[in-house]
Amino acid sequence: MKILFLGDVMGRAGRRAISEKLPRLREEWKLDFVVVNGENATGGMGLSGAHAKLILEAGADCITLGDHAFDQKDMLQFIEHEPRVIRPLNFSRASPGKGARLFTANSGRKVLVAQALGQVFMKRPFDDPFSAIEPVFKNHPLGGQADAIIVDFHCEATSEKMAMGHWCDGRASLMVGTHTHVPTSDAMIMQKGMGYLTDAGMCGDYNSVIGMEKSEPLRRFITGMPKERFTPAAGDATLSGVYIETDDKTGKATRIEMVRQGGALFQAGPKS
Repeated sequence: MKILFLGDVMGRAGRRAISEKLPRLREEWKLDFVVVNGENATGGMGLSGAHAKLILEAGADCITLGDHAFDQKDMLQFIEHEPRVIRPLNFSRASPGKGARLFTANSGRKVLVAQALGQVFMKRPFDDPFSAIEPVFKNHPLGGQADAIIVDFHCEATSEKMAMGHWCDGRASLMVGTHTHVPTSDAMIMQKGMGYLTDAGMCGDYNSVIGMEKSEPLRRFITGMPKERFTPAAGDATLSGVYIETDDKTGKATRIEMVRQGGALFQAGPKS
């Protein structure tokens, strides 16, 4: 299978880039399945139902969230009726929605998508992500019920993401980190056949401070004093993420490429 994962969509610029670029990429790269992290698509804080629909209509098969999952209050209701939106497994147990779900790709193959939140340097003490994901792997073995498995690990620390990668290796097709909005350059296939990338980066304007207009973050770093609210940068956005191809029998990754499309960054992605 050919699978594309795109990092955190950041504000209006990120939504515009998804709407304009994803349909073309889906056709040109003959993608079987697309996952988009929509964590910051609405004003940089959470995802509204209307913006979730926009991302799905642009070609996403699944949207993952993160620690801002329910910052937009209408998502509390929307996620109950839209199975293509996934919230973290180890969010509050009272949260609506699901943290893992089995989907059917265009080819008819089954793709499992799961998401968990990290614990290191995060503002809230979320439950252990490793034990949260373990039952998912037991119930959906790779190459069995699931032809491919994608894990979105939404956390701050690169060390925690790497640890999760080694723990998932052999049981997932791809583990990709999200949350920091800074793309890493360590895309690899691990020893047991899983594709890995520490952070997918963001789909947003990189002429910014992790997607926010520069002036207010700079003021706070320099003076220690807030003056205004953070506002998502509105310039030309770059789509950032990762592309993998998987073996149809085993579900293991056979190819992995970082993706950078549009905006101020260089162009990168799968070549024919």
